[in-house]
Amino acid sequence: MKILCYGIIESEIPIFTKANKPYNNELIFRSELLTDENANDLPEGLDAIILFVNCDASARNLQIFKDKGVKYIVTRTAGFDHIDLEAAKNLGYTIGRVPAYSPTAVASLGFATGVSMLRKTAYICNQTANRNFKIDKAMLAKEFKNSTIGIIGTGKIGYETAKYWSSVGANVLGYDIYENDKSKEYLIYTDLDTLLAKSDLVSIHIPYIKGQNDKFVDNKLISKMKDGATLINVARKNLVDLEAICESIKTNKLWGYAADVFDYEERLIHKNFSSDQLKEISPVLDEVIDLYPRILITPHIAYLTDEAVKNMAEVSFANLQQLVETGTCDNLIPE
Repeated sequence: MKILCYGIIESEIPIFTKANKPYNNELIFRSELLTDENANDLPEGLDAIILFVNCDASARNLQIFKDKGVKYIVTRTAGFDHIDLEAAKNLGYTIGRVPAYSPTAVASLGFATGVSMLRKTAYICNQTANRNFKIDKAMLAKEFKNSTIGIIGTGKIGYETAKYWSSVGANVLGYDIYENDKSKEYLIYTDLDTLLAKSDLVSIHIPYIKGQNDKFVDNKLISKMKDGATLINVARKNLVDLEAICESIKTNKLWGYAADVFDYEERLIHKNFSSDQLKEISPVLDEVIDLYPRILITPHIAYLTDEAVKNMAEVSFANLQQLVETGTCDNLIPE
C-alpha cells in the first residue's frame, strides 16, 4: 500500500520505517498536519492515510480523500475528536486508532515539568540565562519528601505519575470517581476538595468529555487550591480555563502552570510565530507565554518518546493490515 503519514517529524521516520518492514508499505512522510489548505495535496495512487492529533479530518477533507481514491484511514492517537465520525461512516470509512501507547511517555513529561516547578529550576535557570546570578526568595524550594502531590484521574497515566512522585518520597493523594486498586500502592485516595487544599502540585489526568467537564479547572476550582501551588496539564486543553490560570499566576494564587496542551493547537504546532502573529490567533496564549518561566508550555509532545512512537507505528500498521484483510480491526474507534 501507498500510505501518507501526517505530522511526522524527522526523528520519528526511522521508527516508522522499521515498524513498516513486515508490511513493506510505501510510506510518504509529511511534517505538516492535515488542514483545509493541504487536503487536496495528495500523491497519486494513495491507498491509506495515517492521521495525527489536530489533523482536521472534517467532512470536507474526508470527502476529498474519498474522491481521490483513499481506501483506508487510521489515526495514530487514542483521541479521535479531530475526525468527523458521522461523515466518515457515511463515506464508508471504518477507522482504527491506537487506544493506548506508552503511559510513561505522558507521565514522564508531567513529572519532569512538575519537578522543574517544585525545585524552581526553570525560574533559576531563566535568571542566569539573563546573566542574573542573584539569589532571591523565589528560589527557595520545598523538598519532594516534604511535598504533597495531587493526582486527579488515576488511570494508566495517573498511575504512572503517582509512581514517579512516590519514587522521590512525595506524599501522593489521588481523586477519581473510579478508584484504581493498583494505584493505591502509590497514593491515598481522598475527596477532590481535600486534594486541592493540601497539594503543593496538582497533576490532571482525566479524559475530556464534551459538554460535561469543559473548563474543569476554572476560577472556582483554583480558589480551592493551596496558595502557591502548581498545576500540571498533560491531559486535554479543554479541561482548563487558560484565562483563569493566567490571572491566578499574576495574583500569585498559584506559583506555576505547565501544560502540553492548549487552544488553537491545530493552527500553531509545527509553526514559528512572532508575538504579534500569535496575538492574532490567541491573545491569552501570548499573554501566558510572557509569564515564562512560571508558565511552561510544550507543543503537545508528551507522546514523543522512542517507546510511544514505536507503539503508535506498530499498532497503526497492524490496524491498516486488518482493515485490508477483513474490513475491520481490533482497535476501531468506539461508536
